[in-house]
Amino acid sequence: MREQTLDISKSCVLITGAAGFIGSALAKSLLEGGCRRVVGVDDLSSGCDKRLLEHRLKSVEKAGGDWKFVNLDIRRKDELLALMQDCRAELLLHLAARAGVRRSISEPEEYISCNISGFFSVLEACREAASRGFPVEHLVYASSSSVYGSASGPSSEQSPSDRPSSLYAATKKSNELMAYSYAKLYGIPATGLRFFTVYGPAGRPDMACYDFALRMAEGRRIKLFNYGRCRRDFTYIGDLVKAVLLAAASPPAAEDAPHAVYNVGCGAPVEMGRFVALLRQALASAGVIPQSLSAEELIDLMPMQAGDVETTFADPQAFLSDFGYRPSTPLNRGLELFAGWFRDYLKEQREELL
Repeated sequence: MREQTLDISKSCVLITGAAGFIGSALAKSLLEGGCRRVVGVDDLSSGCDKRLLEHRLKSVEKAGGDWKFVNLDIRRKDELLALMQDCRAELLLHLAARAGVRRSISEPEEYISCNISGFFSVLEACREAASRGFPVEHLVYASSSSVYGSASGPSSEQSPSDRPSSLYAATKKSNELMAYSYAKLYGIPATGLRFFTVYGPAGRPDMACYDFALRMAEGRRIKLFNYGRCRRDFTYIGDLVKAVLLAAASPPAAEDAPHAVYNVGCGAPVEMGRFVALLRQALASAGVIPQSLSAEELIDLMPMQAGDVETTFADPQAFLSDFGYRPSTPLNRGLELFAGWFRDYLKEQREELL
């Protein structure tokens, strides 16, 4: 087991990408747990619906506690460093990035700029903060299961990750290499977490859970690529938040370098056709769609698309061994929680239009 050496409850935590799906969930959980201070950074330009960004931030504000939000582009390193000096953050949770495989094909420059130049700015800010006497005790950053490429079986941290199937995956692998080099050169403790298909309330509209739910609610068709044979290792957002905070409290010790990488996933991939059936059931139970609606009637089976992979499948053993935890929320229960939120969110949006 990794030793917990950072008391998060007594720390100031800086979160980049704080208006995002995972960043906002982390901020809310920290505040509800009594964290001393949480500072969120986001430039609000991810391409996500502005209403959803505002909804997430309002949810964080309702959690109470010492919360500060700053509209800031992390690529502006001097401004980021000034904020770090002002708040004296002991823990930096880096979630800011351009996410998604498909958009990285159509917007490669933006992914290089945000995911690589942006992460370089974060690393440089950490290096300069340490040299000025206010070091970050632990940098935790989001990597991705996409680094494993087209692997078909369970992927452990030792599995090959040098054959990315998309530019997005390549940027995330680059982040791991950059963080390792800064850990080795400058002693910056860093942990990369390879997230596996995160879903849940206030999730990303471009991901299957939200996208399919909206399509069903509006009677539009759903595209299942690889003729529905793709499988995903779905990870509920509440489980992911718990995993991130467990890892955050335990900065890696310096061996070759104070750097570590872990999978965060259930280790139980589900075929997408099964996922659609469970989502339909959850939405019908929540009153979002009629009980009589058959999701199968709305499905179009499509060939594999560029940049995608057939299976994501986490081997969660390393995280379980080091932190005594693995994500375990059953998919049907996680989708029930999502469907309840989705119903309320649609109602909220309709009321705002009146």
